[in-house]
Amino acid sequence: MLSKVITGSVLTLLSCSLLSAAPYNAQAKKDRAAMIKYMEAKFKNPKTAAKFFPYTPKNELEHNFIWGFPFQEFGLGDAGYVKSVRAQFDNFMMLPPFYNAVDNGEALYHKKFANGNSFATCFPNPAITNLYPKFDDKTNRVVTLSEAVNNCLIKNSESPWKMTGMKMAYLESYLASKTTAAGKKFDIKIQSAAAAKAYRRGKIEFYSQRGYLDLSCATCHVLGAGKRTKADYHSPLLGMIAGFPVYRLKWGHVGTLEKRLVGCNKNQGEVPHKPNSKWMGDLEYFMAYMSNGIKVNAPSVRK
Repeated sequence: MLSKVITGSVLTLLSCSLLSAAPYNAQAKKDRAAMIKYMEAKFKNPKTAAKFFPYTPKNELEHNFIWGFPFQEFGLGDAGYVKSVRAQFDNFMMLPPFYNAVDNGEALYHKKFANGNSFATCFPNPAITNLYPKFDDKTNRVVTLSEAVNNCLIKNSESPWKMTGMKMAYLESYLASKTTAAGKKFDIKIQSAAAAKAYRRGKIEFYSQRGYLDLSCATCHVLGAGKRTKADYHSPLLGMIAGFPVYRLKWGHVGTLEKRLVGCNKNQGEVPHKPNSKWMGDLEYFMAYMSNGIKVNAPSVRK
C-alpha cells in the first residue's frame, strides 16, 4: 500500500507538466486522497495489521491499539490510535496545562502597540489558524502563521518575535483556541502555479532522506506512523499539525510548530533550518494541505 502512495505521489511530483495544469491543486488532491486511503487502511482492522506492523507484538496490536477510529481523530496524533496514550491525553485535557498560555496569548492579542493598534487590528477575527500557511503571490513565498504575526508587528513598527519563542507560542495558543472553539477545519489553498511549486518543494523535502541518520519525515510519520521508538509512538502525517501549538511534556511549556520542526531536524542528524526560511515554509505548506478537512484541536498535549 505504501509503495502505491509513494509511486503515485512522490515519483509523479517530479513531472513539471503537472504544475502547468489547472486546477493548480490537482496533484495535491491526489496526494491527499492517496494518503487518507493508506492511513485508513493501516488503522482499520487488527486482522490486516501484520502487513503494516510486522515487528509490533500481536498482543500489543490487539490490546493497546484503537482500530477503525473516526477520521477526525487523526488530529489527535498517537492519542488517536493508542489506548494508553489516549488515556493519558484525556487526563491532561481535563485540566489542560496550557491554560496560562492561552490567557497570556489573549493579553498579547489585545495589547496596544506604540501606535495604538494591536494584533486585533491585523487579525480582527482570531479564529484563523486553519487558514495558515498560505501562499503569497506578491512575495512569491509561503507565509506561515508565525510569519503573519511578525508581518503584523513589522507593519506596526514593532520588532518581530522569535518564531520559536514563548511570546509567539502564547499568541498562537490563543488564536488556535479560538479556531478550535469555532470548530474550523484546515482549508489550505493552492491557487497559482507558484503555490503549486511551493507545495511540491515541501513534499519533496518531507520524503527526502537527510542528516547523518539518513531519515526523512515520512520515515516516522508515514511508514512509521503507529510504530514506536522505545515507548513513544509515531504520529501520522494526517492531522499532524492540528494540535499546534502543543504543550510538550519534554519542554514543560507550549511551543510553536517551528520549534518542533527544528527539533525534528536535530533528531534526523541535520543542521536545523531557520524557522523563517523558505524551506520551513514550504514544508509546513505541504503538511498543512495534507491535513485539509481535519479540525484544529489546539493547543494540545504531546510527549
